Amino acid sequence: MLPMQLFRLRWLLWRTFLKWILLGSGVGILSGTASAFFLISLEYVTDQRTEHPWLLFLLPAGGAFVSFLYLKLGKNSAKGNNLILEQINDGKETIPLRMAPLVLLGTLITHLFGGSAGREGTAVQMGGSLAEGFGKLLRVSPVDRRILLICGISGGFGSIFGTPLAGTVFGLEVLAIGLISHEALLPAFVASYVGHLVTTSFWGVSHIQYQVGAVPDLSALVLLKVIFASLLFGLTSILFSELTHALKKGYSYLFRNPMIKSAVGGLIIIGLVYLLGTRDYLGLGLPLIQDSFGEGVSPFAFLWKLIFTSLTLGAGFQGGEVTPLFAIGATLGNALSGFLHLYGPFLASLGFIAVFCGATNTPIACFLMGIELFGSSGAVYMFIACLVSYLFSGHTGIYTSQQIGISKSHLIQIPQGATLGSIKLGKKKKPGSGK
Repeated sequence: MLPMQLFRLRWLLWRTFLKWILLGSGVGILSGTASAFFLISLEYVTDQRTEHPWLLFLLPAGGAFVSFLYLKLGKNSAKGNNLILEQINDGKETIPLRMAPLVLLGTLITHLFGGSAGREGTAVQMGGSLAEGFGKLLRVSPVDRRILLICGISGGFGSIFGTPLAGTVFGLEVLAIGLISHEALLPAFVASYVGHLVTTSFWGVSHIQYQVGAVPDLSALVLLKVIFASLLFGLTSILFSELTHALKKGYSYLFRNPMIKSAVGGLIIIGLVYLLGTRDYLGLGLPLIQDSFGEGVSPFAFLWKLIFTSLTLGAGFQGGEVTPLFAIGATLGNALSGFLHLYGPFLASLGFIAVFCGATNTPIACFLMGIELFGSSGAVYMFIACLVSYLFSGHTGIYTSQQIGISKSHLIQIPQGATLGSIKLGKKKKPGSGK
């Protein structure tokens, strides 16, 4: 190759490098700032709900109000994370900027009045809609728009959980099962890391740390126990995903009016609270996670948290699934510790990432999250837990627009271009069709 050609090649690479440092940083600043505001606001409304128990009785009205806003103003924002995935996978719709304030307000109302939901969906949707607006402002090409949307997912995820490496890979891995787009690796990392720094260093928002404690020595018996527990984690992720999807369909079939649907869902949550005599399963579930790494939890806490979250999200309340999945996995791991004769916090840490992995089909991102949150001493066990849960969760998940790039088994034939939603209907989904 001639010297001038080499020089031109190096210059193009440097120009690409600098371009994505700047664009990724821009998305990271936007998503990190949005996540910081969201986390501060979320802590405030959670404190208000705890101090004023009567707020729970406003849950039906709050859900109906948010559904009304989405009906009148939301347009296609109601698709949530699935809309962003569709647009990255060659969809033809626009992600409206209004998605960010709508999902922010809707999630805060859910948590203020006692719905069981998470925060990842809110952060990802805010990051995706802000990245779309940023791209429109700069008039980027369709190819660059796709990469910016991936940056929005990574920036939102990395900043909301304080896990920039997991955020980077999650934005790449969640698009299609079995495939990772390396062209977006640099910008996704920049967006995730900058978003994390903006949230923690600039805005001063801290993240909860969990102590795993002792990790058992590697042995055949411990490995068999971990594999068995991980299989249960994967099956639990199926139960959560399938129950949530079924409840969404069931609610919509029984109540065509979305306001009535959310109001009825709120009433069911209130009824369950008084039936069980506890409010432990409302909100994010962070106290459940902390107890899983400490004094322990009820053996069926994981199941009740799963039911509360599926009922909340199925009724149309806003919020994510991931933090409740952390709580479900951690409480299940702690519950299994006595049966398997393993240290409770150790199994809780594996369940924390493995149930989430099975529900999102992102084993590498979940493994990295385990390293970032719990340290590397149990890395082998965490990797095994993610792999087993990923395999045994099958072709199910919380994101119906997630494409199946490569089947999890060559014995299972999946049509090219299929999504998790379309294989249930026995047909190939056209990208961006929303059907």
